[in-house]
Amino acid sequence: MKVLIASDAWRPQTNGVVSTLEQTVRQLQLRGHDVRMLTPEGFSTIACPGYAEIRLAMGVQRAVGRRFAEFSPEAVHIATEGPIGLAVRAFCVARRYRFTTSYHTQFPQYLRKRLPIPLCWSYSLLRWFHGAGQRCMVSTTSVHQELSARGFRNLVRWRRGVDALLFRPRPKEFLDLPRPIAAYVGRLAVEKNLEAFLGMSWQGSKLVIGDGPERQRLAARYPQALFVGYRHGEELASHLAAADVMVFPSLTDTFGLVNLEALACGVPVAAYPVTGPVDVIEEGVTGALDWDLARAASRALLTRPADCVAAAARWSWERCTREFEDNLVACGM
Repeated sequence: MKVLIASDAWRPQTNGVVSTLEQTVRQLQLRGHDVRMLTPEGFSTIACPGYAEIRLAMGVQRAVGRRFAEFSPEAVHIATEGPIGLAVRAFCVARRYRFTTSYHTQFPQYLRKRLPIPLCWSYSLLRWFHGAGQRCMVSTTSVHQELSARGFRNLVRWRRGVDALLFRPRPKEFLDLPRPIAAYVGRLAVEKNLEAFLGMSWQGSKLVIGDGPERQRLAARYPQALFVGYRHGEELASHLAAADVMVFPSLTDTFGLVNLEALACGVPVAAYPVTGPVDVIEEGVTGALDWDLARAASRALLTRPADCVAAAARWSWERCTREFEDNLVACGM
């Protein structure tokens, strides 16, 4: 099958959407599909207001028609709601081509953190965007339930996976810090609720792996924490596996791919009992969920690393991609 995937999130961005798409494309190609990406690569871009790391493509509309004519895709998937996603959606709707979408990011909550925009307005816009697709793919049962309650009607599941060859138990001696080590992995942005982690009571070390617009402010306010910036590949896996617990303070993520990566490394997860973690973390087995993060982190330390690894093994990218493949709808070209 010839598959076109449109996404505003792509390299060099570092986030769960990019990781998911990279793995999905790789797996689709291994299964014999011809996959093309339509991303900001090759376009003039401008910085996303308040988040310079994210580049928004300009002048996409004319390029969309050319890509369709050159590639003649049999299935179209729109991964994001930015300029590229909007342009591909408009092209498909105007020509009555069927397509699928996926819901990766809680944009209503993200916007609310920055601007006084009512949630109902943002969700109305997202219902309009995703409602035109044949199917809207969501990662977990809790996200499915939340969006259903907000009027989304074309929802299907598309789970996530983890690379167990990269993310695996490794020597704890990689990090020479006072223990126990509580780690955070991800973007340093206001919607990630980092201060809940950095401000929690903890007798040990706090490690922050990642970068973003909040880094300078947070590093200045919490000098006792070690900020190491982005780490990738083996270096990321080594840092993560050397921690004793990973703390996931976000209240707005739809999944949190780093939770699976931590578990695969034998590191339990402490998080709030919210969308994303509630579908991944089993209390007392792979971590702990609590509205008190310090209490959750302390309980998570009591779990067995082997149980975390075994739980992560159930989430493979091959299985994830089979779900994606089953959800694709031929665009009718």
